[in-house]
Amino acid sequence: MSFPGIGLAKGLAVTLRTMTRKSVTAQYPDVQPVLPPRSRGVIALLEENCTVCMLCARECPDWCIYIDSHKETLPAAEPNARARTRNVLDRFAIDFSLCMYCGICIEVCPFDALFWSPEFEYAETDIHELTHEREKLREWMWTVPAPPALDPAAEEPKEMATARKAADKLAAAAAAALEEKGDDA
Repeated sequence: MSFPGIGLAKGLAVTLRTMTRKSVTAQYPDVQPVLPPRSRGVIALLEENCTVCMLCARECPDWCIYIDSHKETLPAAEPNARARTRNVLDRFAIDFSLCMYCGICIEVCPFDALFWSPEFEYAETDIHELTHEREKLREWMWTVPAPPALDPAAEEPKEMATARKAADKLAAAAAAALEEKGDDA
């Protein structure tokens, strides 16, 4: 059986409990907040890894990534070889007034050129100043935390195991060659 006004009494009890607790105010500009590890702030660019493949710009649902490049011809490394061409990055900009921080660009980058930076203080008074060029994105790269350590109990990745086996075979072959050379002398 329900008594009339029981909901009102429960609500008042919650209010009285809350009123007796001390309030906590975050003094943000003076005291920096403690961010959780790997928090999403802005997107940082590691320019050396960018091959101008344009995957990030094509996959971005907001079309907020602007990339300009040109082709550069590299001379042939050997005689009778063909000269190579490569893309050179001229402009890489992200318009953070359009960005919805979905992270698709970071996920599709095959060369690990884009990373999440925990930097979050990049407010501007003019919306046009929220388009950050590659120099600013490069500055944010140095705020990216190191990836978490691997679990020591985890299995070794298959790629590492294959590479280790190949290196062991080469080392064994080199040791056998040295041993054979030592026997001949």
